Amino acid sequence: MRHNYKNLKIWQIGISIANDISDLLLEFPKHERYDLSSQISRCSVSMPSNIAEGSSRTDKSFSHFLDISLGSSFELITQLLIATHRKYINKIQFNQLEIKIEEFQRITMSFQNGLK
Repeated sequence: MRHNYKNLKIWQIGISIANDISDLLLEFPKHERYDLSSQISRCSVSMPSNIAEGSSRTDKSFSHFLDISLGSSFELITQLLIATHRKYINKIQFNQLEIKIEEFQRITMSFQNGLK
């Protein structure tokens, strides 16, 4: 069974997170452009991108792409913690993003369990 990724709540939340991150990175110091901000951007884009790519595959293969998407989400939280420590983002910004990312993780895991 193939899935229309644009109709999946997990993809929609992933896109929202990627857009939030893009806006947030505008405030990062210029010297981080090729380091932490680049990694954060790639992780956030990876989340919905892997859902979109996996949606065209079999459920078993889709599950693998969801694993990659989830891995990117956990990596993203770690990188945001580093950004918070470096004072590139404040605790409120971090907490808002963490809540959204954790929601993404919960519903993605639930959706993934339904594929099996």
